Amino acid sequence: MIASGKGGTGKSTLAVHLGGRLAAHGRRVLLVELDSGLRSVDLIAGVCGRTVYDLEDIFSGRCDPDKAVVESPAFPGLFLISAPYSGGCIRPEQLRLLTGRMAASFDYILLDTAAGLGEAFTAAEGAASAALVVTTPDPVTVRDGRIVADSLFEAGIPRVRLLLNRVAERNPIRDLDECIDTVGAQLIGVVPESAALAAAAAEGRPLTEGRCGAALDNIARRIIGEEVPLAVR
Repeated sequence: MIASGKGGTGKSTLAVHLGGRLAAHGRRVLLVELDSGLRSVDLIAGVCGRTVYDLEDIFSGRCDPDKAVVESPAFPGLFLISAPYSGGCIRPEQLRLLTGRMAASFDYILLDTAAGLGEAFTAAEGAASAALVVTTPDPVTVRDGRIVADSLFEAGIPRVRLLLNRVAERNPIRDLDECIDTVGAQLIGVVPESAALAAAAAEGRPLTEGRCGAALDNIARRIIGEEVPLAVR
C-alpha cells in the first residue's frame, strides 16, 4: 500500500511511476486506486477514456474483476483498476478477496490509498504486506507521516518504508534525518522536486531521464530486492 497523512504529497503520481518502473524491470504490476470520488490515476497513467468499469463495479457485482483491469499504453506491463468518479465505498473483506484473487496474475499489487486514515487506508491495511509512507519535507506532512506509520506498525504491517518526495535545495526541514527520525520508518528513497515529473503526470506519460527518473528507478529496484546504494545529497 502507498499511503500519506495528507493530500498533496504526490502519492498517486509516485504510485503510477513506481508501478511503471517495476513493469520496466519485467514485473507484471496491478495498481488499484482506492480514492473514491477523487480519481486521478487514469490520467497519470494515460488510460483516461479507456476504462469501462471501476472498483465499485467489481464490489457491487456489476462486472468480473478482469473486465475492470486496463493496461496502461504509456507504461507497458502496468495494469490498473480505477476508483469510481463518485460514490462507492471500500469494503475491507472484498478488497482482501480481490487482491487474493489477482495475486496469481501479478508480481506486485499496489494499493493507492486515499490520504489520511479513512476507510480506504483501513481496508488497505488489512490486505497489504508492505507499505510506503509518502511525505514531503515540511513539518505538517512529516508529523502526519508519523501518525500513518504508527498505525501501520500497530496493524502489524511487516515492512513500512518512508519515501521522501519533492525534496528541493531549500526545504522547510533542511535536515532529512529529522524527517526520518520523526516518521520513525526506514528510508527507501528520496525523489527530488521535478517540474518534469509534474508535466509527465499531467500528460499521462513516463519520465525516462534526469535525477528524478533515476531516483524512481532506484526505488523500484529496492522494492524488487536489489541492493542499491542510498545517496542523499
